Amino acid sequence: MRTTSRGLIAALALTPVLTGCFAPGDSDAGTASGGRLRVALAVPPVQALSPYSNDATVLSKLSVAEGLTALDKNGTAKPALAKSWKQNGATTWTFELRKAEFQDGTGLTAQAVVDALDHASAAKPKPRVLSDVSLTAKADDADTVTLTTKSPDPVLPLRLASPALAILSSKAYGKDGAVSPLGTGTGPFEITRLSGKTKATLDRFDGYWGGKAKAPGIDVSWIADGTARANALRGGETDIAEWIPTAQAKLLDAKTRHEVSSVRTDSLVLNTGSGLFTDAGLRAAAREAVDGSALVDSVFGGYADPAQGLFGPAVPWAAGKRVEVTGRTKATPAAEVKAGTKGRTLRLATYTNRAEFPEAASVLQQQLEKAGFTVKQDVREYTQMEADLLAGKYDALVFSRVTLLDTGDAVDYLASDFTSEGVYNIAGLKNAAVDKAIRAAAAERDTESRREKIMRAEAEILRTDAVVPLVHEQVLQGIADDVEGVILDPRERSLIDVDTHLK
Repeated sequence: MRTTSRGLIAALALTPVLTGCFAPGDSDAGTASGGRLRVALAVPPVQALSPYSNDATVLSKLSVAEGLTALDKNGTAKPALAKSWKQNGATTWTFELRKAEFQDGTGLTAQAVVDALDHASAAKPKPRVLSDVSLTAKADDADTVTLTTKSPDPVLPLRLASPALAILSSKAYGKDGAVSPLGTGTGPFEITRLSGKTKATLDRFDGYWGGKAKAPGIDVSWIADGTARANALRGGETDIAEWIPTAQAKLLDAKTRHEVSSVRTDSLVLNTGSGLFTDAGLRAAAREAVDGSALVDSVFGGYADPAQGLFGPAVPWAAGKRVEVTGRTKATPAAEVKAGTKGRTLRLATYTNRAEFPEAASVLQQQLEKAGFTVKQDVREYTQMEADLLAGKYDALVFSRVTLLDTGDAVDYLASDFTSEGVYNIAGLKNAAVDKAIRAAAAERDTESRREKIMRAEAEILRTDAVVPLVHEQVLQGIADDVEGVILDPRERSLIDVDTHLK
């Protein structure tokens, strides 16, 4: 998000049909038919749209599946499949279910919820949203579920809004641990066909508890190349194109270009577990060499701010609670870096799904080489490199993270990405002070105190130089001017709901 946000606010005020709300046929994608929406998404499926992978957000963006709760525009938990809930003690919560139906015709029951949450807890790897909590579910009767956590979890209702904890029917879960959302969700749109990593067909589910969707269906194309997505919108081949590259922004008609304040932060993640950056002095040298402000105009066309930390302007409470980072390791001088790493190459990775990233990686390569490193890039489509990233096969990664994606609560992001047991700990960070700070934030119930402890944890993480924040982005969504009701979501969880339709 750029600091000059008044223009964005005014634009949103002038286009109320796009703000939407956060509650809730077999056509070839790319061909408009009978009011069906055509959508171009950026990141192809990694695991056939399993909710336990990064594919989970597709299920929420396209209103396929739902959790017990949802998040409103302010990031507060609101009813979804649970119509109400109450906390019975420090570790126990009771949820009352609404009358709802799965897309396979079976009814939503407490046992179905228990089974779905049990499958999520047993998944390997565990979903990021459960990385810092142990959850037990019990059916009290047909419509009541009691959830118990091993330790107090004051943000459990927020956690249950995660796309990874979507409630699917029993048909979704295979004996081999595979999970299929095809025809097993509760949302207003049902996936009827998934064609590998390129296309999907969704039809309206008329049994949706929240009312009949205005669009008869959605035809999805995954187009990893950002310029190609922008061209598809310009050429009338798609109605909605997410993540328009900033270089393409001015080439779009102003009526189809929509800037979204985002909680997305782009960073250089350094592998502390193996390779060059196990050396804290070399990490410090990389941190001092990297200048994210150089990317703002040259790479992002002004649609970004230089990073102030892990949390940017779209997290408005962060700036006032930010803690000064002290006690950092002294950077190794460039001459010593060059001599000490002679014959060793810094493996710098990024992915092509975000058009800006290969260019950003080239800028960072130049900055790192000035600091004495020998750098080689590896640039591929994200799904081709995710396993290698988690296995620590790179020294550094130009990476984009929606910091409030999983629960709307920053602790979950910190726990999954930076604790010793974090399931998305690409940096391979194992630091006792970081673990302690994140645990302290997780245990805090008071909102203001929790935020203060989150920012203390941020300082502990930055002190390690495991991650170097670069910029806070503003996302560009491309929407044809004959489409109404698209959701502009700072958390990037939502895109289409029951009100989204062609005029």
